[in-house]
Amino acid sequence: MSESTIQLPSRIRTRAIQGFLRHLLGYRGAQLGLFCLALFLVMAALPDPLVGPLETAATASGDFLSPPQTQHLLGTDEVGRDVFNMVVHGARISLTIALLATVISLLVGSAVGMISGYFGGWVDVCLMRLTDFFFVVPSFVLALVITPVVLEVIGRGGEILGFHPSILIVIVVIGMTSWAFIARIIRSQTLSLRERTFVDRARVAGSSDLGIMMRHILPNLVPQIAANGALVVANAIYVETSLSFLGLGDPLQASWGTLLSLAQRAGAASAGAWWYLAAPGLCVLLVALSFVLVGNALDDTFNPRRRAIP
Repeated sequence: MSESTIQLPSRIRTRAIQGFLRHLLGYRGAQLGLFCLALFLVMAALPDPLVGPLETAATASGDFLSPPQTQHLLGTDEVGRDVFNMVVHGARISLTIALLATVISLLVGSAVGMISGYFGGWVDVCLMRLTDFFFVVPSFVLALVITPVVLEVIGRGGEILGFHPSILIVIVVIGMTSWAFIARIIRSQTLSLRERTFVDRARVAGSSDLGIMMRHILPNLVPQIAANGALVVANAIYVETSLSFLGLGDPLQASWGTLLSLAQRAGAASAGAWWYLAAPGLCVLLVALSFVLVGNALDDTFNPRRRAIP
């Protein structure tokens, strides 16, 4: 076998990746979304020597509700804490919660959708009725009901897997209540894929149902999972912000929702401290919008039919 024959698959993969990136970056929405996400990831990754540890009332400067200036780029809060410092630390908490919750949501939704679409029959009926329940009831409402109950049972003390219990509970609750529409999408794709010739060949060759799903169906579902996963992150950001705003997150951590709650309780709106509300609020809006833009661009890139629609 010649060297060129051996290198052909690698060249095909390289061209496919280049074509994918060319199509994706051809969308202005994707460019804007990826640029904003890169900025927020860099901000969240800033080390403590640059932004300092999370400020408390004891370490605050004493400049109460000071507007943005050279010393305080985003102003200060009602006890003199630097808002930029809290926003950076909040980015770490909010993005971590949203991304981990999205992973849980994608795993559950993909598993339910693939099993339901592949096996059909009573398995499909049972799983889709369960999916319909989570689909009809908003994830925020379910999270709002479940989170305080679990917190009351488990408590808020100590750490679990390196996370404060309230943060871990919020991650799990968001992930376990946001998977329904992913399951619906994956099921419809699986119904189509299971009738394809390559699946019939694998079945005739003696592959097990699990092997067929993992080796032949799942790889073809990755584009749909990736495209819709970006939209799940946007929803997770909103749900996490809402729960933290209502006091169901970790009160000792400065997530964006917690900052909005602190600003509201401090009367920032009536005091004219617009920076106190605008900083975390714009962060939530821009991150969610960026993931939506990237998700739509991924969907258009993976779906040639949508690209053909003017």
